[in-house]
Amino acid sequence: MVQSLSEVVKSACKPLPEIESKSFGSFFDIFANSRVVLIGDASHGTSEFYRARAAITKRLIEQHDFNIVAIEGDWPDCRVIDDYVRQHPSSKGKTPIPVFKHFPEWMWRNEEMQGFVDWLRAHNDGIPLEKRAALCGLDLYSMGESIKAVIQYLEKVDPELAQDARRRYGCLQPWVKDPAMYGRAAMHKGYAPCESGVVKMLKELLEKRIELSTKVQNGENFLDAEMNARLVRDSERYYRSMYWSDDSSWNLRDTHMFETLKRLLKVKGGKAVVWAHSSHLGDARATGMGSTRDELNLGQLCRENFSNPGEVAIIGMGTHDGEVAAADAWDEPMQVMTVNPSRKDSWERVMHDTGVPSFLLDMRSGYQKKEVRQALEQEKLERFIGVIYRPKTERWSHYVESILSRQFDAYVWFERTSAVKPFEIEQPDEPNSRSETYPFGY
Repeated sequence: MVQSLSEVVKSACKPLPEIESKSFGSFFDIFANSRVVLIGDASHGTSEFYRARAAITKRLIEQHDFNIVAIEGDWPDCRVIDDYVRQHPSSKGKTPIPVFKHFPEWMWRNEEMQGFVDWLRAHNDGIPLEKRAALCGLDLYSMGESIKAVIQYLEKVDPELAQDARRRYGCLQPWVKDPAMYGRAAMHKGYAPCESGVVKMLKELLEKRIELSTKVQNGENFLDAEMNARLVRDSERYYRSMYWSDDSSWNLRDTHMFETLKRLLKVKGGKAVVWAHSSHLGDARATGMGSTRDELNLGQLCRENFSNPGEVAIIGMGTHDGEVAAADAWDEPMQVMTVNPSRKDSWERVMHDTGVPSFLLDMRSGYQKKEVRQALEQEKLERFIGVIYRPKTERWSHYVESILSRQFDAYVWFERTSAVKPFEIEQPDEPNSRSETYPFGY
Protein backbone atom coordinates (compact mmCIF):
# COMPACT_ATOMS: atom_id res chain seq x y z
CA MET A 1 0.00 0.00 0.00
CA VAL A 2 1.35 3.43 -0.95
CA GLN A 3 1.95 5.65 2.08
CA SER A 4 0.82 9.26 2.14
CA LEU A 5 3.52 11.89 2.48
CA SER A 6 2.44 12.56 6.05
CA GLU A 7 2.77 8.87 6.88
CA VAL A 8 6.27 8.84 5.39
CA VAL A 9 7.25 11.83 7.55
CA LYS A 10 5.70 10.24 10.64
CA SER A 11 7.70 7.06 10.12
CA ALA A 12 10.95 9.02 9.75
CA CYS A 13 10.64 11.75 12.40
CA LYS A 14 11.70 11.72 16.05
CA PRO A 15 9.13 13.09 18.53
CA LEU A 16 10.63 15.81 20.73
CA PRO A 17 10.16 16.39 24.46
CA GLU A 18 9.18 19.77 25.87
CA ILE A 19 11.67 22.50 24.98
CA GLU A 20 12.52 23.06 28.65
CA SER A 21 13.35 19.35 29.09
CA LYS A 22 17.04 18.65 29.76
CA SER A 23 16.97 16.08 26.97
CA PHE A 24 15.66 18.43 24.24
CA GLY A 25 19.08 19.69 23.12
CA SER A 26 20.56 16.19 22.98
CA PHE A 27 18.44 15.38 19.91
CA PHE A 28 20.67 17.81 18.01
CA ASP A 29 23.98 16.17 18.89
CA ILE A 30 23.85 14.76 15.36
CA PHE A 31 25.07 18.17 14.16
CA ALA A 32 27.96 18.39 16.62
CA ASN A 33 30.66 17.83 14.00
CA SER A 34 29.47 20.68 11.77
CA ARG A 35 31.48 23.87 11.56
CA VAL A 36 28.39 26.02 11.05
CA VAL A 37 24.88 25.19 12.27
CA LEU A 38 22.24 27.56 10.89
CA ILE A 39 18.90 27.57 12.73
CA GLY A 40 16.12 29.31 10.83
CA ASP A 41 12.82 30.48 12.26
CA ALA A 42 9.65 30.64 10.18
CA SER A 43 8.69 33.92 11.88
CA HIS A 44 10.40 36.63 13.91
CA GLY A 45 7.71 36.57 16.57
CA THR A 46 7.23 32.96 17.71
CA SER A 47 8.27 31.96 21.23
CA GLU A 48 8.79 28.26 20.51
CA PHE A 49 11.23 29.03 17.69
CA TYR A 50 13.31 31.29 19.94
CA ARG A 51 13.27 28.91 22.89
CA ALA A 52 14.10 25.86 20.78
CA ARG A 53 16.91 27.71 19.03
CA ALA A 54 18.32 28.73 22.41
CA ALA A 55 18.10 25.17 23.78
CA ILE A 56 19.90 23.74 20.74
CA THR A 57 22.58 26.41 20.95
CA LYS A 58 23.18 25.87 24.66
CA ARG A 59 23.79 22.19 23.98
CA LEU A 60 26.19 22.92 21.11
CA ILE A 61 28.14 25.40 23.25
CA GLU A 62 28.24 23.30 26.42
CA GLN A 63 28.92 19.88 24.92
CA HIS A 64 30.44 20.49 21.49
CA ASP A 65 32.69 23.56 21.73
CA PHE A 66 30.72 26.00 19.59
CA ASN A 67 32.03 29.47 20.43
CA ILE A 68 30.19 31.94 18.16
CA VAL A 69 26.49 32.82 18.11
CA ALA A 70 25.83 35.05 15.09
CA ILE A 71 22.37 36.56 14.75
CA GLU A 72 20.30 38.56 12.28
CA GLY A 73 21.00 41.71 14.24
CA ASP A 74 23.23 44.73 13.73
CA TRP A 75 26.90 44.67 14.73
CA PRO A 76 26.89 47.65 17.18
CA ASP A 77 23.84 46.36 19.10
CA CYS A 78 25.32 42.90 19.37
CA ARG A 79 28.69 44.30 20.44
CA VAL A 80 26.98 45.71 23.55
CA ILE A 81 25.44 42.31 24.27
CA ASP A 82 28.77 40.59 23.53
CA ASP A 83 30.61 42.83 26.00
CA TYR A 84 28.02 41.80 28.59
CA VAL A 85 28.08 38.05 27.97
CA ARG A 86 31.88 37.86 27.70
CA GLN A 87 32.46 40.46 30.44
CA HIS A 88 35.10 41.96 28.19
CA PRO A 89 37.62 44.35 29.82
CA SER A 90 37.42 46.73 26.84
CA SER A 91 33.80 47.57 27.78
CA LYS A 92 34.82 49.24 31.04
CA GLY A 93 34.18 52.95 30.89
CA LYS A 94 32.14 52.74 27.69
CA THR A 95 28.76 54.41 27.46
CA PRO A 96 26.58 51.61 26.07
CA ILE A 97 24.06 52.35 23.36
CA PRO A 98 20.37 51.37 23.79
CA VAL A 99 20.26 48.07 21.92
CA PHE A 100 17.76 47.07 19.23
CA LYS A 101 15.78 50.29 19.76
CA HIS A 102 14.39 50.43 16.27
CA PHE A 103 11.65 48.63 14.37
CA PRO A 104 11.08 45.73 14.90
CA GLU A 105 12.05 46.00 18.54
CA TRP A 106 10.32 42.79 19.61
CA MET A 107 12.52 40.73 17.29
CA TRP A 108 15.37 40.76 19.85
CA ARG A 109 14.04 42.80 22.77
CA ASN A 110 12.02 39.96 24.27
CA GLU A 111 12.08 37.70 27.30
CA GLU A 112 13.16 34.68 25.27
CA MET A 113 16.30 36.46 24.06
CA GLN A 114 16.95 37.90 27.51
CA GLY A 115 16.92 34.39 28.97
CA PHE A 116 19.52 33.17 26.50
CA VAL A 117 21.75 36.21 27.01
CA ASP A 118 21.72 35.73 30.79
CA TRP A 119 22.52 32.03 30.34
CA LEU A 120 25.44 32.82 28.03
CA ARG A 121 26.94 35.26 30.53
CA ALA A 122 26.65 32.68 33.30
CA HIS A 123 28.19 30.01 31.06
CA ASN A 124 31.16 32.25 30.24
CA ASP A 125 31.79 33.15 33.87
CA GLY A 126 35.10 31.67 35.00
CA ILE A 127 36.18 30.63 31.50
CA PRO A 128 39.36 32.29 30.11
CA LEU A 129 38.44 35.32 28.00
CA GLU A 130 39.74 33.84 24.76
CA LYS A 131 37.53 30.77 25.19
CA ARG A 132 34.27 32.52 26.07
CA ALA A 133 31.40 32.17 23.59
CA ALA A 134 30.70 35.38 21.67
CA LEU A 135 27.44 36.85 20.40
CA CYS A 136 27.83 38.84 17.17
CA GLY A 137 25.58 40.63 14.67
CA LEU A 138 25.51 39.93 10.95
CA ASP A 139 23.11 42.57 9.61
CA LEU A 140 23.76 46.01 8.09
CA TYR A 141 21.04 48.40 9.28
CA SER A 142 23.27 50.40 11.66
CA MET A 143 25.01 52.87 9.36
CA GLY A 144 24.86 55.79 11.82
CA GLU A 145 26.04 53.84 14.90
CA SER A 146 28.76 52.12 12.88
CA ILE A 147 30.09 55.46 11.63
CA LYS A 148 30.25 56.70 15.24
CA ALA A 149 32.03 53.55 16.37
CA VAL A 150 34.78 53.81 13.73
CA ILE A 151 35.43 57.48 14.47
CA GLN A 152 35.46 56.97 18.26
CA TYR A 153 37.96 54.12 17.93
CA LEU A 154 40.29 56.09 15.63
CA GLU A 155 40.19 59.14 17.89
CA LYS A 156 41.91 57.01 20.54
CA VAL A 157 44.53 55.31 18.36
CA ASP A 158 45.07 57.45 15.23
CA PRO A 159 43.68 61.01 15.42
CA GLU A 160 44.86 61.80 11.89
CA LEU A 161 42.96 58.87 10.41
CA ALA A 162 39.98 59.86 12.58
CA GLN A 163 39.95 63.22 10.78
CA ASP A 164 39.84 61.39 7.44
CA ALA A 165 36.96 59.26 8.74
CA ARG A 166 34.95 62.30 9.81
CA ARG A 167 35.46 63.89 6.40
CA ARG A 168 34.64 60.79 4.35
CA TYR A 169 31.71 59.63 6.46
CA GLY A 170 30.46 63.22 6.61
CA CYS A 171 29.13 62.67 3.10
CA LEU A 172 26.56 60.27 4.58
CA GLN A 173 25.53 62.44 7.53
CA PRO A 174 22.43 63.94 5.82
CA TRP A 175 20.98 60.46 5.53
CA VAL A 176 22.04 58.56 8.68
CA LYS A 177 18.61 58.96 10.30
CA ASP A 178 16.88 57.70 7.16
CA PRO A 179 19.51 55.90 5.08
CA ALA A 180 16.98 54.69 2.51
CA MET A 181 16.80 58.30 1.30
CA TYR A 182 20.48 58.08 0.37
CA GLY A 183 19.55 55.58 -2.33
CA ARG A 184 16.95 57.98 -3.65
CA ALA A 185 19.46 60.86 -3.71
CA ALA A 186 22.04 58.72 -5.50
CA MET A 187 19.47 57.69 -8.10
CA HIS A 188 18.56 61.31 -8.79
CA LYS A 189 22.21 62.35 -9.07
CA GLY A 190 23.00 59.42 -11.36
CA TYR A 191 26.06 58.41 -9.34
CA ALA A 192 27.04 57.35 -5.80
CA PRO A 193 28.35 60.47 -4.05
CA CYS A 194 29.69 58.69 -0.95
CA GLU A 195 30.91 55.38 -2.38
CA SER A 196 34.58 56.25 -2.94
CA GLY A 197 34.95 57.73 0.56
CA VAL A 198 33.61 54.71 2.47
CA VAL A 199 35.64 52.30 0.31
CA LYS A 200 38.86 54.30 0.89
CA MET A 201 38.14 54.45 4.62
CA LEU A 202 37.95 50.67 4.91
CA LYS A 203 41.01 50.22 2.70
CA GLU A 204 43.15 52.56 4.81
CA LEU A 205 41.95 50.99 8.03
CA LEU A 206 42.91 47.53 6.78
CA GLU A 207 46.27 48.78 5.54
CA LYS A 208 47.03 49.84 9.12
CA ARG A 209 45.81 46.56 10.62
CA ILE A 210 49.17 45.43 11.96
CA GLU A 211 49.95 48.81 13.51
CA LEU A 212 46.51 49.43 15.00
CA SER A 213 45.73 45.93 16.20
CA THR A 214 48.71 46.02 18.56
CA LYS A 215 47.05 48.86 20.47
CA VAL A 216 44.16 48.84 22.91
CA GLN A 217 42.96 45.46 24.10
CA ASN A 218 45.07 43.29 21.83
CA GLY A 219 43.17 43.82 18.60
CA GLU A 220 39.64 43.30 19.94
CA ASN A 221 38.75 46.93 19.42
CA PHE A 222 40.38 46.96 15.99
CA LEU A 223 38.16 44.07 14.95
CA ASP A 224 35.14 46.06 16.12
CA ALA A 225 36.24 49.08 14.06
CA GLU A 226 36.97 46.90 11.04
CA MET A 227 33.56 45.22 11.12
CA ASN A 228 31.82 48.58 11.48
CA ALA A 229 33.79 50.01 8.55
CA ARG A 230 32.83 46.99 6.45
CA LEU A 231 29.21 47.55 7.46
CA VAL A 232 29.29 51.22 6.41
CA ARG A 233 30.75 50.29 3.03
CA ASP A 234 28.18 47.56 2.44
CA SER A 235 25.21 49.55 3.74
CA GLU A 236 26.08 52.40 1.36
CA ARG A 237 25.82 49.94 -1.51
CA TYR A 238 22.71 48.32 -0.04
CA TYR A 239 20.69 51.53 0.29
CA ARG A 240 21.63 52.55 -3.24
CA SER A 241 20.58 49.19 -4.62
CA MET A 242 17.16 49.41 -2.94
CA TYR A 243 16.24 52.05 -5.53
CA TRP A 244 17.98 50.38 -8.45
CA SER A 245 17.18 46.67 -8.06
CA ASP A 246 15.22 44.73 -5.43
CA ASP A 247 17.02 41.45 -6.15
CA SER A 248 20.36 43.19 -5.90
CA SER A 249 19.61 44.68 -2.47
CA TRP A 250 18.57 41.30 -1.03
CA ASN A 251 21.70 39.67 -2.43
CA LEU A 252 23.94 42.43 -1.10
CA ARG A 253 22.48 42.07 2.37
CA ASP A 254 22.89 38.30 2.54
CA THR A 255 26.37 38.50 1.03
CA HIS A 256 27.30 40.99 3.76
CA MET A 257 25.98 38.58 6.40
CA PHE A 258 28.00 35.74 4.91
CA GLU A 259 31.21 37.79 4.66
CA THR A 260 30.77 38.88 8.28
CA LEU A 261 30.31 35.27 9.39
CA LYS A 262 33.33 34.16 7.37
CA ARG A 263 35.47 36.89 8.93
CA LEU A 264 34.35 35.90 12.43
CA LEU A 265 35.26 32.27 11.83
CA LYS A 266 38.67 33.29 10.54
CA VAL A 267 39.45 35.65 13.43
CA LYS A 268 37.92 33.70 16.30
CA GLY A 269 38.28 30.17 15.00
CA GLY A 270 36.03 27.44 16.31
CA LYS A 271 32.42 26.80 15.28
CA ALA A 272 29.35 29.00 14.86
CA VAL A 273 25.60 28.81 15.39
CA VAL A 274 23.62 31.25 13.23
CA TRP A 275 20.16 32.57 14.11
CA ALA A 276 18.13 34.18 11.34
CA HIS A 277 14.86 33.87 9.46
CA SER A 278 14.52 30.76 7.32
CA SER A 279 14.34 32.95 4.21
CA HIS A 280 18.00 33.80 4.91
CA LEU A 281 19.15 30.36 6.03
CA GLY A 282 17.19 27.79 3.99
CA ASP A 283 19.10 27.28 0.72
CA ALA A 284 17.53 29.76 -1.73
CA ARG A 285 18.23 27.44 -4.69
CA ALA A 286 15.53 25.08 -3.36
CA THR A 287 12.84 27.78 -3.30
CA GLY A 288 11.17 30.27 -5.60
CA MET A 289 13.63 32.85 -4.29
CA GLY A 290 16.39 31.31 -6.34
CA SER A 291 14.48 29.63 -9.15
CA THR A 292 12.28 32.58 -10.15
CA ARG A 293 13.81 35.72 -8.56
CA ASP A 294 17.57 35.10 -8.86
CA GLU A 295 18.00 35.66 -5.14
CA LEU A 296 20.72 33.98 -3.12
CA ASN A 297 20.97 33.81 0.64
CA LEU A 298 23.24 33.15 3.59
CA GLY A 299 22.45 29.44 3.74
CA GLN A 300 23.27 28.94 0.07
CA LEU A 301 26.54 30.86 0.41
CA CYS A 302 27.55 28.76 3.42
CA ARG A 303 26.93 25.54 1.51
CA GLU A 304 28.84 26.81 -1.52
CA ASN A 305 31.85 28.04 0.43
CA PHE A 306 32.06 25.58 3.33
CA SER A 307 31.74 22.57 1.09
CA ASN A 308 33.26 19.70 3.08
CA PRO A 309 30.70 16.96 3.85
CA GLY A 310 28.76 17.80 6.98
CA GLU A 311 30.53 21.14 7.45
CA VAL A 312 27.23 23.06 7.23
CA ALA A 313 23.93 21.99 8.80
CA ILE A 314 20.74 23.97 8.15
CA ILE A 315 17.77 23.47 10.47
CA GLY A 316 14.35 24.92 9.62
CA MET A 317 11.25 25.24 11.78
CA GLY A 318 7.51 25.39 11.18
CA THR A 319 4.08 25.48 12.79
CA HIS A 320 0.45 24.83 11.89
CA ASP A 321 -1.29 27.62 13.82
CA GLY A 322 -1.32 29.63 17.03
CA GLU A 323 -0.25 33.23 17.63
CA VAL A 324 2.62 35.42 16.46
CA ALA A 325 4.02 38.85 17.34
CA ALA A 326 4.02 40.93 14.16
CA ALA A 327 2.90 44.22 12.62
CA ASP A 328 0.49 45.11 9.82
CA ALA A 329 3.13 47.14 8.00
CA TRP A 330 6.64 48.50 8.42
CA ASP A 331 7.02 50.84 11.42
CA GLU A 332 3.52 49.99 12.64
CA PRO A 333 2.95 48.83 16.27
CA MET A 334 3.45 45.21 17.18
CA GLN A 335 0.34 43.09 17.70
CA VAL A 336 -0.26 39.54 18.85
CA MET A 337 -1.97 38.05 15.80
CA THR A 338 -3.73 34.74 15.18
CA VAL A 339 -1.87 32.55 12.67
CA ASN A 340 -4.11 30.97 10.04
CA PRO A 341 -4.16 27.16 9.94
CA SER A 342 -1.70 25.98 7.31
CA ARG A 343 -2.85 25.54 3.72
CA LYS A 344 -3.75 22.06 2.46
CA ASP A 345 -1.10 22.29 -0.28
CA SER A 346 1.73 23.21 2.08
CA TRP A 347 4.57 21.42 3.83
CA GLU A 348 3.10 22.64 7.09
CA ARG A 349 -0.09 20.69 6.41
CA VAL A 350 1.99 17.57 5.71
CA MET A 351 3.57 17.95 9.16
CA HIS A 352 0.21 18.71 10.79
CA ASP A 353 -1.34 15.57 9.33
CA THR A 354 1.28 13.36 11.01
CA GLY A 355 -0.55 13.97 14.28
CA VAL A 356 2.80 14.34 16.07
CA PRO A 357 2.75 17.61 18.05
CA SER A 358 6.50 18.24 18.00
CA PHE A 359 9.31 16.44 16.19
CA LEU A 360 12.70 16.55 14.51
CA LEU A 361 12.94 15.35 10.90
CA ASP A 362 16.51 14.67 9.79
CA MET A 363 16.45 14.81 5.98
CA ARG A 364 20.13 14.23 5.19
CA SER A 365 20.80 11.49 2.68
CA GLY A 366 23.03 9.56 5.05
CA TYR A 367 20.29 9.33 7.66
CA GLN A 368 17.14 8.52 5.71
CA LYS A 369 15.94 5.66 3.55
CA LYS A 370 15.77 6.20 -0.18
CA GLU A 371 11.95 6.24 -0.25
CA VAL A 372 11.87 8.95 2.41
CA ARG A 373 14.38 11.10 0.53
CA GLN A 374 12.40 10.70 -2.68
CA ALA A 375 9.13 11.64 -0.96
CA LEU A 376 10.69 14.83 0.42
CA GLU A 377 11.90 15.86 -3.04
CA GLN A 378 8.44 17.15 -3.87
CA GLU A 379 7.77 20.85 -4.36
CA LYS A 380 5.13 22.33 -2.05
CA LEU A 381 4.26 25.65 -0.51
CA GLU A 382 6.11 26.74 2.63
CA ARG A 383 5.06 29.60 4.93
CA PHE A 384 7.36 32.47 5.87
CA ILE A 385 6.18 35.14 8.34
CA GLY A 386 8.65 37.97 8.96
CA VAL A 387 8.00 41.04 11.08
CA ILE A 388 4.94 41.77 8.93
CA TYR A 389 1.98 39.39 8.86
CA ARG A 390 -0.95 39.81 6.48
CA PRO A 391 -3.31 36.86 7.09
CA LYS A 392 -5.89 38.08 4.54
CA THR A 393 -3.38 37.82 1.68
CA GLU A 394 -1.37 35.01 3.22
CA ARG A 395 -0.99 32.89 0.05
CA TRP A 396 0.75 35.68 -1.86
CA SER A 397 2.34 37.46 1.08
CA HIS A 398 3.80 34.52 2.99
CA TYR A 399 4.00 31.31 0.98
CA VAL A 400 6.73 30.28 -1.45
CA GLU A 401 7.32 27.08 -3.42
CA SER A 402 10.09 24.96 -1.91
CA ILE A 403 11.71 21.53 -1.94
CA LEU A 404 12.12 21.01 1.79
CA SER A 405 14.86 18.36 1.73
CA ARG A 406 17.09 20.52 -0.47
CA GLN A 407 16.38 23.67 1.48
CA PHE A 408 17.18 22.25 4.94
CA ASP A 409 19.13 19.36 6.40
CA ALA A 410 16.58 18.98 9.19
CA TYR A 411 13.18 20.37 10.15
CA VAL A 412 11.74 21.04 13.61
CA TRP A 413 7.96 21.02 13.96
CA PHE A 414 5.65 22.58 16.56
CA GLU A 415 1.94 21.99 16.01
CA ARG A 416 0.75 25.11 17.81
CA THR A 417 2.89 28.08 18.78
CA SER A 418 2.67 31.29 20.81
CA ALA A 419 3.98 34.83 20.44
CA VAL A 420 7.27 36.04 21.89
CA LYS A 421 7.04 38.18 25.02
CA PRO A 422 8.39 41.62 24.12
CA PHE A 423 9.69 44.10 26.69
CA GLU A 424 7.63 46.90 25.18
CA ILE A 425 4.56 46.78 22.99
CA GLU A 426 4.31 50.55 22.84
CA GLN A 427 7.17 52.82 23.82
CA PRO A 428 6.86 53.84 27.50
CA ASP A 429 7.53 57.38 28.71
CA GLU A 430 10.32 56.03 30.89
CA PRO A 431 12.81 53.26 30.02
CA ASN A 432 12.69 49.88 31.68
CA SER A 433 14.84 49.66 34.78
CA ARG A 434 18.35 48.26 34.45
CA SER A 435 17.53 45.37 36.76
CA GLU A 436 14.56 44.27 34.65
CA THR A 437 16.09 44.02 31.19
CA TYR A 438 19.87 44.50 31.50
CA PRO A 439 21.70 44.70 29.11
CA PHE A 440 18.71 45.63 26.93
CA GLY A 441 17.31 48.25 29.29
CA TYR A 442 19.98 50.93 29.19
